[in-house]
Amino acid sequence: MNVKGKSVAFRGPFPPVWNPIAYLDYNNLWRTIDNMGKEIPFEAPWQAPHAEEWDKLTMKELIEKICWTKTARSFALLFVNINVTSEAHEVSALWFLWYVKQCGGTTRIFSVSNGGQERKFVGGSGQVSEKIKELLGERVKLDKPVCYIDQSGDSVIVDTISHERYECRYVISAIPPILTCKIHFQPELPSERIQLVQRLPMGAVIKCVMYYKEAFWKKKNYCGCMLIEDDDAPISITLDDGKPDGSVPAIMGFILARKAHQLANISKELRKRKICELYARVLGSQEALQPVHYEEKNWCEDQYSGGCYTAYFPPGTMTQYGRVIRQPFEKIYFAGTETATYWSGYMEGAVEAGERAAREVLNAFGKVPKKDIWAPEPESKDVPAMAITTTFWERNLPSVPGLLMAIGATSSIITLCIMIYKCKRIM
Repeated sequence: MNVKGKSVAFRGPFPPVWNPIAYLDYNNLWRTIDNMGKEIPFEAPWQAPHAEEWDKLTMKELIEKICWTKTARSFALLFVNINVTSEAHEVSALWFLWYVKQCGGTTRIFSVSNGGQERKFVGGSGQVSEKIKELLGERVKLDKPVCYIDQSGDSVIVDTISHERYECRYVISAIPPILTCKIHFQPELPSERIQLVQRLPMGAVIKCVMYYKEAFWKKKNYCGCMLIEDDDAPISITLDDGKPDGSVPAIMGFILARKAHQLANISKELRKRKICELYARVLGSQEALQPVHYEEKNWCEDQYSGGCYTAYFPPGTMTQYGRVIRQPFEKIYFAGTETATYWSGYMEGAVEAGERAAREVLNAFGKVPKKDIWAPEPESKDVPAMAITTTFWERNLPSVPGLLMAIGATSSIITLCIMIYKCKRIM
């Protein structure tokens, strides 16, 4: 962890807090977010008991309500940046609370071990798409952006910008919601869906991979994961991106949210230099200044994603339009990670949503019963999710205001006892 130039090594998902008041504030923050999330249904967050109230709040406003110390407040803002590549003042509290809940809670979503950042695919995750293409062969059409979908007849007609035409019975759209606006529909999409997709901007991130001759950070017994809480630092979080066998040492860093917009305007070479200087300062090693290669991907300039990791819900959007996110429109069904109910925003969510949409189409064909559309995903045998446990103190320590109230009540009782004692002596 690096806070304004000062580095502290730690183990576990969250950095240690030595100030006892700040520790109470941290503990209450994670506990409150998880407890609020318990009220929110996975499939229908807009039906939560406090949905209207929480959807009117931004996460920044909620954090200010929960946190009493600057330490907890600053890290909470970073927590939002890292998880949804957006600013806390941009996102609905209801949506963010749901997002964390459907990823297993604050510890699960933020952990490298037994959490959202735990594993990589040997050989790269692109193999998933490549293996599917091998199975489907020539039926997979690449570089064919769709510009028009006509379902006014008995079948659906799909046109591409390169003037190919395809005919089918059903369509599954798995693109980011905002990109729906690039396609013309006949008949036109329902007004509520149009309103929804116009209100769901994509997060902002530049993914940066710095390659080195050797994993010099391991010589200091560091894992390569850095949390950097500094407005002037380009990178907010890093992960070790070396191969499983230790070859091709690399650090993968993320330029997030407002910083992605700011640093997109400088040259690639300058971004590289700023990142190297940051790593050298945080890790205390001049070896960070000598990378052998650098790669980056600015997802904000990718016209077929519009940003990354996921679309986010600004205040007011979830309760007003959220219920249409998965609603089919005649012969068009909607997938994509934003429509998932578990691990939305991740590859896991994208797979879950694709399988659910496929079962919806199979149901329309009469091949799958309706009750099986929402069949739960079986637990992974290779990467089982171990239970997240909390200690007695994490569950029962007071919040900062709770502590102040307890101190105040104790003081009042002591004062009352003294007054009674003095009155007895006088009598």
